[in-house]
Amino acid sequence: MSKVYIFLADGFEDIEGLTVVDLMRRAGIEIDTVSIKESREVITSHNITLLTDRIFSETDFSDADMLVLPGGMPGTRYLGQYGPLTELLTGFYNKGGKIAAICAAPSVFADLGFLDGRKATSYPSFMDKLGKAETTEDSVVVDGNVTTSRGMGTAIDFGLSLIAQLEGEEKAKEIADSIVFLR
Repeated sequence: MSKVYIFLADGFEDIEGLTVVDLMRRAGIEIDTVSIKESREVITSHNITLLTDRIFSETDFSDADMLVLPGGMPGTRYLGQYGPLTELLTGFYNKGGKIAAICAAPSVFADLGFLDGRKATSYPSFMDKLGKAETTEDSVVVDGNVTTSRGMGTAIDFGLSLIAQLEGEEKAKEIADSIVFLR
């Protein structure tokens, strides 16, 4: 079974984070929500309080198959400023681990140099923050071990792409059909 961690900070975009969690759990993928705070309580960009599965400082990520960042503000900024997370992402990326980000969060990857020379996308107002990436307006872009997506409206496409990468196209289609996702 694949293991995924999605990192949540106050101000993350509700749909972008929780859609990925929902779809992966439907696909039988083990995904844990991780707070970058010293509390499991996180407040979304639309003031919904939720409890994460884990706290970053208390988690061993050695079993990860993929690391995911949702967008939203100021959540993206907090994720990018959290040194332990950027260190984890860098080590994971350098070993060829799969990383994914949606909306504003691909800018975190750009700041770390992960998008240099790669195709990538993001929320329209963040396209100029993708550094040396070759930008595109595709809803989801997979370039090697890096996946990026545009925003809340592409969250289902994003989640299904991640499922396909981990469990195959057939599983992604099964989940799409089960939620009546019309392409």
